[in-house]
Formats: sequence, structure tokens, C-alpha cells
Amino acid sequence: MRVNKITIAALAVVAGLSLTACQNDDDATSHGDSSAAPASSSPNGGSGSGGSAQGAAKDSAGKNPGEGQGTIAGTGSDKDGVIDKCRTDELEVTATDNTIGGDPGGTVVVEFTNGGGRDCAISGYAGVDLKTSAGALSAKRTGEQASPTVLKDGESVAFGITYPINDSGGSGVRITGLVVTPPDETKSVSLDWPGAATLPVTDGSGSPVKVGPIGSAGQGG
Repeated sequence: MRVNKITIAALAVVAGLSLTACQNDDDATSHGDSSAAPASSSPNGGSGSGGSAQGAAKDSAGKNPGEGQGTIAGTGSDKDGVIDKCRTDELEVTATDNTIGGDPGGTVVVEFTNGGGRDCAISGYAGVDLKTSAGALSAKRTGEQASPTVLKDGESVAFGITYPINDSGGSGVRITGLVVTPPDETKSVSLDWPGAATLPVTDGSGSPVKVGPIGSAGQGG
């Protein structure tokens, strides 16, 4: 009987050892599978690969056509160093009487002041028309050479208008206003006439009013 008890006990120990070994094998297999899982997921687009793709998409989205257009639009009117002409809407236009006692005729100075916020070019002759009681009267150019002028923002340039004084004793032709059109522009500016109130009546042989080129009166008249 004692021999049988020892044998049964020995068998129980052997069975326990076998069960422990099987459990260890199962644990090893389980750990091996769990450690292999990240390695197999990484080549299939893990977090590192996804981050790079997102960055590439962001870079691509950042280089959209709208960003390039800002640079192109910024080259504007002074492209290639060419300064655009002065526009009527950019110029402040004033007229003052500049007649000097003893002169045979009267003089009005018209001044253009650049208020456009940029440099602009102006040259040649402005268009000048007097409004009179007998209708519009266009000034005739003096024929002097005009020099190109670049006006920086806030700078001014002027030209002169000369006309005959009415000393005939008659009522003459009444002047009611002045219309000035900057060179190469079609938009005009209407001003009060600052000179003598009347012109002498002419024989119709031509305009008695003369206009000089831009810069002929100097800055500020």
C-alpha cells in the first residue's frame, strides 16, 4: 500500500510539472505574438508613415495658386522700372492769378500736385479751355519744348496761361470758368477763373489765350 501511495504522488508531481511547462510554452507563444504585432503594423502605414503623408499633403496644400498670384499682382504699374503717367484722379489742381504789374497781359498759373501715393510721370501740354459768355475758348500752345517730369508723392509742377487784358473800355467777353485736362488724360477738372473778369473782343483770327508746357511756370508758379 505504501508503494502505491508513493507511486501516485510521483505521478502527481510529474503531471504538475508537465502542466507548468505547457503553461510556460503558451505564455511564451502569447508574448511572442504580442511583440510581433507592432513590427507587422509599421510597414503597413503606422503612425510614422501617416505623419509623413500628412506633412506632404500640407505642403502641397500650402503651395496653392492664390499665393503665387499675390507676387504677380504686386509688380503693378511700375513694372520693369517704367513709371506710369499721372492720372487726373491722382492730381490736385489749383489755379492762381500771377499777373505782375506792368506786364502787357495777364497770367494765371495752374499747379498739379501729386496726391496718388506713388511716383508718376507728366509732360507735354495740358488742355485748357475758358468758359466765357461767348462759349468755350480753347487756349493755344506756345510751342515751347516740354521736358518730362517725375512727380513724387506730394510734389508739384505748374504751367502758365497768358491772356490779353481788356483795356478797350468795353464790356468785352466775360470769363465764367476754367477747365483743365492733364496731359494724355480725358478727364477734366473745372476750376474758378482767378484772373481778370473779361477778355477783349477779338476779330476771330485765333485764340488770344496761350498755354505753356508743363513746368513752364516752375514749381508753385
